[in-house]
Amino acid sequence: MSNILIVIFFALLGGLISLIGGVLLMAKQSWVKPFARYATPFAAGALLAAAFIALLPEALTGCVDPTKILIWTLAGLLFFFLLETAIHWLHNHNARMKKKVNKIHPVIPMLIAGNTIHNVIDGIAIAAGFLVSPAAGIVVTLVVAAHEIPHKIGNFGLMLGKGLSRKNVITINALIVLVATTAAAIFYTIGLTTDISLAPLLGVVAGFFIYIATANIIPSMHDEKVKSEVVKKAGLLIGGVVLVGFLITTLHGMIDEHGGHDHGEESSQHVHEHDEECDHESTSQSPNEGHKHDEEAHDHHE
Repeated sequence: MSNILIVIFFALLGGLISLIGGVLLMAKQSWVKPFARYATPFAAGALLAAAFIALLPEALTGCVDPTKILIWTLAGLLFFFLLETAIHWLHNHNARMKKKVNKIHPVIPMLIAGNTIHNVIDGIAIAAGFLVSPAAGIVVTLVVAAHEIPHKIGNFGLMLGKGLSRKNVITINALIVLVATTAAAIFYTIGLTTDISLAPLLGVVAGFFIYIATANIIPSMHDEKVKSEVVKKAGLLIGGVVLVGFLITTLHGMIDEHGGHDHGEESSQHVHEHDEECDHESTSQSPNEGHKHDEEAHDHHE
């Protein structure tokens, strides 16, 4: 199976896992609240582990100036904050509108647009993972699926509450899954066929994951008043970090042991172009520094 087909397969699989999970949980209403309550802190831990254990270490590999990558990470975090702020503002603005067009609540188009953008970003994140290595791609896919299940449950509830039928809700979300898969395939192809530097992209995706975990999920945990629930959620968050961290290291080890990176040789070549780019600054300075040392040594000899 070619690399692009592997990317499409896992991107589609991740989307289907979250979609089917959302559908099954919505069918069993009594499970929705308990699942959402405990799945979201676990997803936050998974996102943090993927950002700090998989994406950022790869982005920083070989970089003489890690500050540049961390600036990209900060830029990614701020960009997604501004994007989400704009979407929420438009969402609330439309929610205040009283009239409906063709019996469709005005919030629905904004909800669909926001989810589509979110899934395009998910697809880019999956592609970036596979451009690093098969192991990183699989981990990012699973992490995206983990945080998408409770997200889709919320979307299903909102859409049903605004008057859409179950059939339409499922159809819309299935099409959005295809958007994520298409974005993953397109961006993976761009990454292979151009000289794009992967390090800044990995930094931006890490910023996206950190933002989702720390801005959207963790603050809601502080609203919990019951001590035992706080302990459970904290344990699930830490469990998400530990499990995904273990999964990252295990998958990398298994794929390296079985020569998995040979299969991704083409993507590996493009992935490590950023190492050369990061090293360029130091290598370009080294001849001048060496020349200065030679002059100093010559003067000292005289």
